[in-house]
Amino acid sequence: MKKVLILGSTGSIGENSLNVIREHPEKFEVVGLTTNSNIGLLEKQIREFSPQLVAVKDKSKVQELSERLNGKCEILGGEDGILSAAIELDYDILVGAMVGFSGLLPTIEAIKRGKRIALANKETLVVAGEIVTRLVAENGAEIIPVDSEHSAIYQCLIGENLKEVEKIILTASGGPFLNKDKSFFENATVDEALNHPNWKMGSKITIDSATMMNKGLEVIEAHWLFGLPSEKIEVVIHPQSIIHSMVQFQDGSIKAQLGLPDMKLPIQYALSFPERFSNSFTRTNLPLIQNFTFFEPDFNKFECLALAYQALKSGGNSPCILNAANEIAVEKFLSGKIKFSDIAKIISEALDKFEHQTNPNLDEIIELDKLTRDFVNNKL
Repeated sequence: MKKVLILGSTGSIGENSLNVIREHPEKFEVVGLTTNSNIGLLEKQIREFSPQLVAVKDKSKVQELSERLNGKCEILGGEDGILSAAIELDYDILVGAMVGFSGLLPTIEAIKRGKRIALANKETLVVAGEIVTRLVAENGAEIIPVDSEHSAIYQCLIGENLKEVEKIILTASGGPFLNKDKSFFENATVDEALNHPNWKMGSKITIDSATMMNKGLEVIEAHWLFGLPSEKIEVVIHPQSIIHSMVQFQDGSIKAQLGLPDMKLPIQYALSFPERFSNSFTRTNLPLIQNFTFFEPDFNKFECLALAYQALKSGGNSPCILNAANEIAVEKFLSGKIKFSDIAKIISEALDKFEHQTNPNLDEIIELDKLTRDFVNNKL
Protein backbone atom coordinates (compact mmCIF):
# COMPACT_ATOMS: atom_id res chain seq x y z
CA MET A 1 0.00 0.00 0.00
CA LYS A 2 1.62 3.24 -1.19
CA LYS A 3 0.71 6.50 0.55
CA VAL A 4 -0.05 9.34 -1.88
CA LEU A 5 -0.08 13.13 -1.47
CA ILE A 6 -1.78 14.96 -4.36
CA LEU A 7 -0.91 18.62 -4.85
CA GLY A 8 -3.75 20.10 -6.90
CA SER A 9 -6.34 17.38 -6.37
CA THR A 10 -9.28 19.38 -7.77
CA GLY A 11 -7.65 20.04 -11.16
CA SER A 12 -7.73 17.76 -14.19
CA ILE A 13 -4.57 15.80 -13.28
CA GLY A 14 -5.60 15.59 -9.63
CA GLU A 15 -9.05 14.24 -10.45
CA ASN A 16 -7.60 11.70 -12.87
CA SER A 17 -5.10 10.64 -10.21
CA LEU A 18 -8.00 9.90 -7.89
CA ASN A 19 -9.71 7.98 -10.71
CA VAL A 20 -6.62 5.78 -10.94
CA ILE A 21 -6.59 5.27 -7.17
CA ARG A 22 -10.29 4.31 -7.30
CA GLU A 23 -9.28 1.51 -9.69
CA HIS A 24 -6.72 0.21 -7.19
CA PRO A 25 -7.95 0.84 -3.62
CA GLU A 26 -5.79 -2.05 -2.40
CA LYS A 27 -2.63 -0.44 -3.82
CA PHE A 28 -2.87 3.22 -2.79
CA GLU A 29 -3.92 5.28 0.21
CA VAL A 30 -4.59 9.02 -0.12
CA VAL A 31 -2.99 10.78 2.87
CA GLY A 32 -3.10 14.39 1.68
CA LEU A 33 -4.89 16.65 -0.81
CA THR A 34 -4.50 20.31 -1.74
CA THR A 35 -6.47 22.80 -3.80
CA ASN A 36 -6.24 26.43 -4.79
CA SER A 37 -9.81 27.37 -3.84
CA ASN A 38 -12.29 24.69 -4.98
CA ILE A 39 -13.41 23.58 -1.53
CA GLY A 40 -16.69 22.17 -2.85
CA LEU A 41 -14.94 19.45 -4.83
CA LEU A 42 -12.25 19.09 -2.18
CA GLU A 43 -14.92 18.36 0.44
CA LYS A 44 -16.31 15.53 -1.71
CA GLN A 45 -12.81 14.10 -2.13
CA ILE A 46 -12.17 14.30 1.61
CA ARG A 47 -15.38 12.45 2.43
CA GLU A 48 -14.52 9.70 -0.07
CA PHE A 49 -10.79 9.24 0.57
CA SER A 50 -10.41 10.36 4.23
CA PRO A 51 -6.96 12.00 3.98
CA GLN A 52 -5.11 12.89 7.15
CA LEU A 53 -4.47 16.46 6.01
CA VAL A 54 -5.62 18.91 3.35
CA ALA A 55 -4.39 22.38 2.40
CA VAL A 56 -6.24 25.24 0.71
CA LYS A 57 -4.11 27.94 -0.91
CA ASP A 58 -6.92 30.51 -0.59
CA LYS A 59 -6.87 31.16 3.16
CA SER A 60 -10.30 32.82 3.03
CA LYS A 61 -11.84 29.41 2.29
CA VAL A 62 -10.30 27.55 5.23
CA GLN A 63 -12.89 28.50 7.86
CA GLU A 64 -15.82 27.55 5.64
CA LEU A 65 -14.28 24.16 4.84
CA SER A 66 -13.53 23.58 8.51
CA GLU A 67 -17.16 24.22 9.44
CA ARG A 68 -18.36 21.84 6.73
CA LEU A 69 -16.04 19.02 7.81
CA ASN A 70 -16.39 19.43 11.57
CA GLY A 71 -12.98 18.01 12.45
CA LYS A 72 -12.89 15.21 9.85
CA CYS A 73 -9.25 16.03 9.00
CA GLU A 74 -6.57 18.64 9.59
CA ILE A 75 -6.86 21.71 7.35
CA LEU A 76 -4.00 24.09 6.54
CA GLY A 77 -4.18 27.37 4.63
CA GLY A 78 -2.04 29.35 2.21
CA GLU A 79 1.11 28.44 0.30
CA ASP A 80 2.78 27.70 3.63
CA GLY A 81 0.09 25.11 4.32
CA ILE A 82 0.79 23.34 1.03
CA LEU A 83 4.51 23.46 1.77
CA SER A 84 3.91 22.00 5.23
CA ALA A 85 1.99 19.10 3.71
CA ALA A 86 4.99 18.24 1.52
CA ILE A 87 7.40 18.58 4.48
CA GLU A 88 5.48 16.91 7.30
CA LEU A 89 3.15 14.23 5.95
CA ASP A 90 4.13 10.57 5.81
CA TYR A 91 3.80 9.64 2.11
CA ASP A 92 5.59 7.58 -0.53
CA ILE A 93 4.51 9.37 -3.71
CA LEU A 94 3.85 13.04 -4.37
CA VAL A 95 1.64 13.77 -7.37
CA GLY A 96 2.74 17.23 -8.54
CA ALA A 97 -0.43 18.43 -10.25
CA MET A 98 -0.39 22.10 -9.27
CA VAL A 99 -0.37 24.54 -12.18
CA GLY A 100 2.58 26.88 -12.71
CA PHE A 101 5.47 28.13 -10.59
CA SER A 102 3.59 27.52 -7.33
CA GLY A 103 4.38 23.80 -7.57
CA LEU A 104 8.15 24.31 -7.39
CA LEU A 105 8.86 24.66 -3.66
CA PRO A 106 6.68 21.78 -2.36
CA THR A 107 8.14 19.52 -5.05
CA ILE A 108 11.66 20.44 -3.96
CA GLU A 109 10.77 19.61 -0.35
CA ALA A 110 9.50 16.19 -1.43
CA ILE A 111 12.71 15.63 -3.40
CA LYS A 112 14.78 16.50 -0.32
CA ARG A 113 12.90 13.75 1.52
CA GLY A 114 13.80 11.22 -1.19
CA LYS A 115 10.23 10.68 -2.37
CA ARG A 116 8.91 9.53 -5.73
CA ILE A 117 7.55 12.50 -7.68
CA ALA A 118 4.83 11.77 -10.23
CA LEU A 119 5.47 15.05 -12.01
CA ALA A 120 2.78 16.81 -14.02
CA ASN A 121 3.95 20.29 -13.01
CA LYS A 122 6.37 20.85 -15.89
CA GLU A 123 7.21 24.35 -14.65
CA THR A 124 9.25 22.81 -11.81
CA LEU A 125 11.85 21.60 -14.31
CA VAL A 126 11.42 24.53 -16.68
CA VAL A 127 12.39 27.20 -14.14
CA ALA A 128 14.80 25.23 -11.93
CA GLY A 129 15.85 22.15 -13.87
CA GLU A 130 19.50 22.25 -12.89
CA ILE A 131 18.72 22.65 -9.19
CA VAL A 132 15.98 20.00 -9.24
CA THR A 133 18.02 17.35 -11.06
CA ARG A 134 20.96 17.89 -8.71
CA LEU A 135 18.72 17.51 -5.65
CA VAL A 136 17.17 14.34 -7.07
CA ALA A 137 20.63 12.79 -7.42
CA GLU A 138 21.76 13.95 -3.96
CA ASN A 139 18.69 12.70 -2.11
CA GLY A 140 17.90 9.47 -3.93
CA ALA A 141 14.53 10.81 -5.06
CA GLU A 142 12.78 9.70 -8.21
CA ILE A 143 10.96 11.73 -10.88
CA ILE A 144 8.57 9.84 -13.13
CA PRO A 145 6.88 12.17 -15.64
CA VAL A 146 3.12 12.33 -15.93
CA ASP A 147 2.93 14.46 -19.08
CA SER A 148 1.84 11.97 -21.73
CA GLU A 149 4.75 12.92 -23.99
CA HIS A 150 7.46 12.51 -21.37
CA SER A 151 5.85 9.37 -20.01
CA ALA A 152 6.00 7.96 -23.53
CA ILE A 153 9.70 8.76 -23.86
CA TYR A 154 10.40 7.37 -20.38
CA GLN A 155 8.69 4.11 -21.37
CA CYS A 156 10.52 3.93 -24.71
CA LEU A 157 13.88 4.34 -22.97
CA ILE A 158 13.42 1.46 -20.52
CA GLY A 159 16.26 -0.98 -21.18
CA GLU A 160 17.97 1.36 -23.64
CA ASN A 161 21.31 3.17 -23.55
CA LEU A 162 20.87 6.95 -23.58
CA LYS A 163 24.15 7.28 -25.47
CA GLU A 164 22.53 5.50 -28.40
CA VAL A 165 19.65 7.99 -28.67
CA GLU A 166 19.82 10.06 -31.84
CA LYS A 167 16.84 12.24 -30.93
CA ILE A 168 13.53 12.23 -29.13
CA ILE A 169 10.37 13.27 -30.94
CA LEU A 170 7.68 15.08 -28.94
CA THR A 171 4.31 14.88 -30.62
CA ALA A 172 1.85 17.79 -30.47
CA SER A 173 -1.81 17.87 -31.41
CA GLY A 174 -1.46 21.37 -32.84
CA GLY A 175 -4.29 22.55 -30.60
CA PRO A 176 -7.49 24.27 -31.71
CA PHE A 177 -5.73 26.63 -34.16
CA LEU A 178 -3.70 24.10 -36.15
CA ASN A 179 -5.56 24.89 -39.37
CA LYS A 180 -5.94 28.64 -38.79
CA ASP A 181 -3.74 31.32 -40.34
CA LYS A 182 -1.60 33.43 -38.04
CA SER A 183 -3.83 36.42 -38.83
CA PHE A 184 -6.65 34.59 -37.00
CA PHE A 185 -4.77 35.04 -33.70
CA GLU A 186 -5.51 38.77 -33.69
CA ASN A 187 -9.20 38.22 -32.95
CA ALA A 188 -9.24 34.71 -31.48
CA THR A 189 -11.66 34.46 -28.55
CA VAL A 190 -11.13 32.73 -25.21
CA ASP A 191 -13.82 30.17 -26.01
CA GLU A 192 -12.15 29.34 -29.33
CA ALA A 193 -8.76 28.94 -27.66
CA LEU A 194 -10.22 26.68 -24.96
CA ASN A 195 -11.89 24.38 -27.50
CA HIS A 196 -9.17 21.72 -27.67
CA PRO A 197 -9.95 18.97 -30.20
CA ASN A 198 -8.54 16.03 -28.20
CA TRP A 199 -7.72 16.70 -24.55
CA LYS A 200 -9.80 17.84 -21.59
CA MET A 201 -7.45 19.99 -19.51
CA GLY A 202 -7.46 23.03 -17.24
CA SER A 203 -7.75 26.51 -18.75
CA LYS A 204 -4.09 27.49 -18.44
CA ILE A 205 -2.64 24.39 -20.09
CA THR A 206 -5.34 24.52 -22.81
CA ILE A 207 -4.32 28.06 -23.76
CA ASP A 208 -0.68 26.93 -23.70
CA SER A 209 -1.66 24.21 -26.15
CA ALA A 210 -3.30 26.79 -28.42
CA THR A 211 -0.11 28.91 -28.47
CA MET A 212 2.08 25.77 -28.48
CA MET A 213 3.90 27.15 -25.44
CA ASN A 214 2.90 23.91 -23.75
CA LYS A 215 5.06 22.04 -26.23
CA GLY A 216 7.85 24.56 -25.74
CA LEU A 217 7.79 24.00 -21.98
CA GLU A 218 7.84 20.26 -22.65
CA VAL A 219 10.97 20.67 -24.78
CA ILE A 220 12.72 22.34 -21.83
CA GLU A 221 11.38 19.71 -19.43
CA ALA A 222 12.62 16.92 -21.72
CA HIS A 223 16.09 18.46 -21.72
CA TRP A 224 16.31 18.06 -17.94
CA LEU A 225 14.50 14.73 -17.68
CA PHE A 226 16.60 12.96 -20.30
CA GLY A 227 19.81 15.00 -20.39
CA LEU A 228 19.59 15.83 -24.09
CA PRO A 229 20.47 19.12 -25.85
CA SER A 230 17.83 21.06 -27.78
CA GLU A 231 19.29 19.78 -31.06
CA LYS A 232 18.18 16.27 -30.09
CA ILE A 233 14.62 17.27 -29.13
CA GLU A 234 12.24 17.52 -32.07
CA VAL A 235 8.57 18.52 -32.16
CA VAL A 236 6.19 16.95 -34.68
CA ILE A 237 2.50 17.77 -35.13
CA HIS A 238 0.36 14.63 -34.80
CA PRO A 239 -3.32 15.72 -34.75
CA GLN A 240 -4.71 12.32 -33.68
CA SER A 241 -2.84 12.40 -30.32
CA ILE A 242 -2.44 8.60 -30.33
CA ILE A 243 1.34 8.40 -30.66
CA HIS A 244 2.36 10.26 -27.52
CA SER A 245 6.05 10.55 -28.38
CA MET A 246 8.93 8.63 -29.96
CA VAL A 247 12.63 7.93 -29.57
CA GLN A 248 14.92 7.55 -32.56
CA PHE A 249 18.15 5.63 -32.03
CA GLN A 250 21.48 5.90 -33.80
CA ASP A 251 20.72 2.86 -35.97
CA GLY A 252 17.62 4.63 -37.35
CA SER A 253 15.09 2.58 -35.36
CA ILE A 254 12.16 4.45 -33.80
CA LYS A 255 10.24 3.33 -30.71
CA ALA A 256 6.86 4.88 -30.01
CA GLN A 257 4.31 4.68 -27.21
CA LEU A 258 0.66 4.71 -28.27
CA GLY A 259 -2.59 5.16 -26.38
CA LEU A 260 -5.80 7.12 -26.30
CA PRO A 261 -5.61 10.77 -25.16
CA ASP A 262 -6.39 9.82 -21.56
CA MET A 263 -4.24 11.14 -18.73
CA LYS A 264 -5.14 8.22 -16.49
CA LEU A 265 -2.67 6.03 -18.39
CA PRO A 266 0.54 8.03 -17.71
CA ILE A 267 -0.64 8.79 -14.17
CA GLN A 268 -1.12 5.09 -13.41
CA TYR A 269 2.28 4.29 -14.92
CA ALA A 270 3.96 6.88 -12.67
CA LEU A 271 2.19 5.51 -9.60
CA SER A 272 2.73 1.82 -10.32
CA PHE A 273 6.21 1.79 -11.92
CA PRO A 274 8.01 -0.56 -12.38
CA GLU A 275 4.82 -2.65 -12.48
CA ARG A 276 1.95 -2.23 -14.94
CA PHE A 277 -1.42 -2.65 -13.22
CA SER A 278 -4.47 -3.89 -15.10
CA ASN A 279 -7.40 -1.49 -15.34
CA SER A 280 -10.83 -0.96 -16.90
CA PHE A 281 -9.83 2.03 -19.03
CA THR A 282 -10.92 2.20 -22.68
CA ARG A 283 -8.50 0.44 -25.03
CA THR A 284 -7.01 1.83 -28.23
CA ASN A 285 -8.71 0.44 -31.33
CA LEU A 286 -6.34 1.03 -34.26
CA PRO A 287 -8.78 0.10 -37.07
CA LEU A 288 -11.18 2.76 -35.75
CA ILE A 289 -8.42 5.39 -35.85
CA GLN A 290 -7.37 4.37 -39.39
CA ASN A 291 -4.85 7.15 -40.11
CA PHE A 292 -1.84 8.74 -38.45
CA THR A 293 -0.67 12.07 -39.89
CA PHE A 294 2.40 14.18 -39.10
CA PHE A 295 3.45 17.76 -39.88
CA GLU A 296 6.37 19.99 -39.06
CA PRO A 297 5.39 22.83 -36.69
CA ASP A 298 5.23 26.36 -38.10
CA PHE A 299 7.63 28.31 -35.86
CA ASN A 300 6.62 31.61 -37.46
CA LYS A 301 2.97 31.01 -36.66
CA PHE A 302 3.52 29.49 -33.23
CA GLU A 303 6.03 32.01 -31.90
CA CYS A 304 5.80 30.70 -28.34
CA LEU A 305 7.36 27.40 -29.41
CA ALA A 306 10.25 29.29 -31.01
CA LEU A 307 10.68 31.41 -27.86
CA ALA A 308 10.89 28.28 -25.71
CA TYR A 309 13.66 26.80 -27.86
CA GLN A 310 15.43 30.17 -27.65
CA ALA A 311 15.14 30.18 -23.85
CA LEU A 312 16.48 26.63 -23.60
CA LYS A 313 19.49 27.46 -25.76
CA SER A 314 20.16 30.60 -23.69
CA GLY A 315 19.82 28.59 -20.48
CA GLY A 316 20.38 30.11 -17.05
CA ASN A 317 17.50 32.33 -15.98
CA SER A 318 15.84 32.57 -19.42
CA PRO A 319 13.37 29.68 -18.91
CA CYS A 320 12.26 31.25 -15.60
CA ILE A 321 11.51 34.55 -17.37
CA LEU A 322 9.73 32.71 -20.18
CA ASN A 323 7.51 30.80 -17.77
CA ALA A 324 6.61 33.73 -15.52
CA ALA A 325 5.77 36.03 -18.44
CA ASN A 326 3.68 33.30 -20.04
CA GLU A 327 1.70 32.60 -16.86
CA ILE A 328 0.72 36.25 -16.47
CA ALA A 329 0.02 36.73 -20.19
CA VAL A 330 -2.26 33.67 -20.26
CA GLU A 331 -4.04 34.91 -17.13
CA LYS A 332 -4.61 38.30 -18.80
CA PHE A 333 -5.91 36.69 -21.99
CA LEU A 334 -8.33 34.48 -20.06
CA SER A 335 -9.68 37.57 -18.28
CA GLY A 336 -10.13 39.41 -21.58
CA LYS A 337 -7.46 42.06 -20.97
CA ILE A 338 -5.18 41.21 -23.92
CA LYS A 339 -5.47 39.59 -27.33
CA PHE A 340 -4.37 36.04 -28.04
CA SER A 341 -1.72 37.46 -30.38
CA ASP A 342 -0.30 39.55 -27.52
CA ILE A 343 0.85 36.51 -25.51
CA ALA A 344 3.99 35.84 -27.57
CA LYS A 345 4.80 39.57 -27.81
CA ILE A 346 4.71 39.97 -24.04
CA ILE A 347 6.93 36.95 -23.45
CA SER A 348 9.46 38.20 -26.00
CA GLU A 349 9.61 41.64 -24.34
CA ALA A 350 10.14 40.05 -20.92
CA LEU A 351 13.01 37.94 -22.25
CA ASP A 352 14.62 41.12 -23.60
CA LYS A 353 14.04 43.06 -20.37
CA PHE A 354 16.15 41.13 -17.87
CA GLU A 355 19.89 40.58 -17.82
CA HIS A 356 20.98 37.02 -18.54
CA GLN A 357 22.33 35.05 -15.59
CA THR A 358 24.06 31.72 -16.14
CA ASN A 359 23.60 29.75 -12.90
CA PRO A 360 20.89 31.30 -10.72
CA ASN A 361 20.32 29.79 -7.30
CA LEU A 362 16.85 29.05 -5.93
CA ASP A 363 16.47 32.42 -4.18
CA GLU A 364 17.46 34.23 -7.37
CA ILE A 365 14.95 32.22 -9.36
CA ILE A 366 12.17 33.05 -6.89
CA GLU A 367 13.09 36.76 -7.04
CA LEU A 368 13.30 36.77 -10.84
CA ASP A 369 9.92 35.07 -11.10
CA LYS A 370 8.42 37.88 -9.00
CA LEU A 371 10.21 40.63 -10.95
CA THR A 372 9.05 39.20 -14.27
CA ARG A 373 5.45 39.00 -13.10
CA ASP A 374 5.64 42.57 -11.81
CA PHE A 375 7.09 43.74 -15.13
CA VAL A 376 4.30 42.12 -17.15
CA ASN A 377 1.56 43.26 -14.78
CA ASN A 378 2.85 46.85 -14.77
CA LYS A 379 3.21 46.83 -18.52
CA LEU A 380 -0.40 45.79 -18.92
